[in-house]
Amino acid sequence: MTLIFGGFFSCSAQNKDNPAPVTVTPTAPQDKKWVFESTPVWADEFDYEGSPDSKKWGYDIGGNGWGNNELEYYTNNISNARVSNGKLTITARKESMGGKDYTSARMVTKGKGDFLYGRFEINAKIPGGLGTWPAIWMLPTDWEYGGWPNSGEIDIMEHVGYDPNVIHISAHTLAYYFKINTQKTSTRKIDNAITDFHKYRLDWTPYALRGYIDDQFIFEFVNEGKGYAVWPFDKKFHILLNLAIGGDWGGAKGLDPSIFPVAMEVDYVRVYKMIEK
Repeated sequence: MTLIFGGFFSCSAQNKDNPAPVTVTPTAPQDKKWVFESTPVWADEFDYEGSPDSKKWGYDIGGNGWGNNELEYYTNNISNARVSNGKLTITARKESMGGKDYTSARMVTKGKGDFLYGRFEINAKIPGGLGTWPAIWMLPTDWEYGGWPNSGEIDIMEHVGYDPNVIHISAHTLAYYFKINTQKTSTRKIDNAITDFHKYRLDWTPYALRGYIDDQFIFEFVNEGKGYAVWPFDKKFHILLNLAIGGDWGGAKGLDPSIFPVAMEVDYVRVYKMIEK
């Protein structure tokens, strides 16, 4: 966007008494090579038993399709989200609830872990199976630029069961999002993503979003300095962990009802503060 200050004048009036308007063009920020603290500012190591820590996690609950025509009903039941043996397990089950045929969990740190910039590390093992759609992602806490996609979305890891072991890292904004086919996305095939744990990482600075798998650089989205339509990532976001079933993307090639129960396991979630420069 171009900002113009001052009034509008005829050519004959643009003199020393009535100077021409000053045009200011926004510029992209410089990459200051930010680094991050070595000790997490927020973390859950899942070194306890039972329900997820209520001081760190809340839940999105319901079966409204979540904008993607998903087939599950999200609950806060321990049968769908349990901590045991050092891991969080989010389990999708074939059971009826709220008019849906499947249940699962969508866990959120909103109001309990809201962040502006930082390094985010999640060590997880994702499920296979036709119709599964696990995600590790972030949404704006206050939606200050308006509803989706205006205020942005960051997908640290997404996977759909019909395309096994192919990991997607994406960012969505008003200018760049999937419904107009302009989203910023990188994909990488990880041969054992559905059988082993892998570290999914986001480094978020004022300059860029950078995504990594097992510390291998995969994705970059640089701040173009063109305002919120391109870069709404200057406000606080929170973390989401969920296992969706079906939906416009996850269910695009069908659903295998024989896979249930099916689960995503998370070893830890760690957030490291960016060191200001």
